[in-house]
Amino acid sequence: MLNLTTRKNFNLFKDPFTDDVMTADDVFLNDNSRFAEEYLYITAKIGGMLALLGESGSGKTTIRRLAIDRIQTESLKIRVVTPRIIDKGRLNAGMICDAIIADCSTEHPKRTLEAKARQVERILTNSSRSGYSHVLMIEEAHDLSIQTLKYLKRFWEMEDGFKKLLAIVLIGQPEMKAKLDESKNWEAREVIRRMEVLELEPLAGGTEIAKYLDIKFRRLSRDRKEIFSDDACDALGRKLLRQARNDVVYSVAYPLLVNNWARKAMNLAASMKVKTVDADVVESL
Repeated sequence: MLNLTTRKNFNLFKDPFTDDVMTADDVFLNDNSRFAEEYLYITAKIGGMLALLGESGSGKTTIRRLAIDRIQTESLKIRVVTPRIIDKGRLNAGMICDAIIADCSTEHPKRTLEAKARQVERILTNSSRSGYSHVLMIEEAHDLSIQTLKYLKRFWEMEDGFKKLLAIVLIGQPEMKAKLDESKNWEAREVIRRMEVLELEPLAGGTEIAKYLDIKFRRLSRDRKEIFSDDACDALGRKLLRQARNDVVYSVAYPLLVNNWARKAMNLAASMKVKTVDADVVESL
């Protein structure tokens, strides 16, 4: 976090990277994340199965929140189902049924899985005939068991005539790609072959990092260039490059890491009594 000396140095009364996304205007979208948000929104609106994957801190939850905010702002008749169990590895078909019943009705779940399944289909059908669409959103989906992944097709297959009753959006980390590899999980192929996969990419170098930081400081009514120069943004982009064992260079400039390294640079600048973070400060980290 920014220490008190840093806040005094830059005349900041709030950390620009804490509670930094409170409205849709606080979200930076590049072409990749804008496409992901639109695709998630359309999936929720018209149906389908989507897996949104990204590294920790890449903005997956922000994309989800942005899509839900858009649904609410536009007053769309879409009911979002979100299982609340913390350990997604324990999530099973019965729990998903319970979540659908709780989020789409005022009924109490039946006792047996058979009865719950019938109850869910009736609730979704009646809701659909009232003009509603429904989407099941599961975060930390990389922890789902293969058995639960297989069951998702049964939920997705529920329909009223030609209309699907439930869209499915899974949000997880890149390791989920292994679970969506049918050569490794042949028994889940029915879901895998129908699941569309989008992966969030890092910010593309200094230019996008600068635009991202512009929003962070604008929330505090400050000009980013007064605090974090353009060449500092370029240096931060270079600082967040990594090299794989096969000598392939890749970026880890995801929002969370950009926030963390920007804080480090600002703290260092303050310790040096420098009023603007420049490339020299970033390269000294």
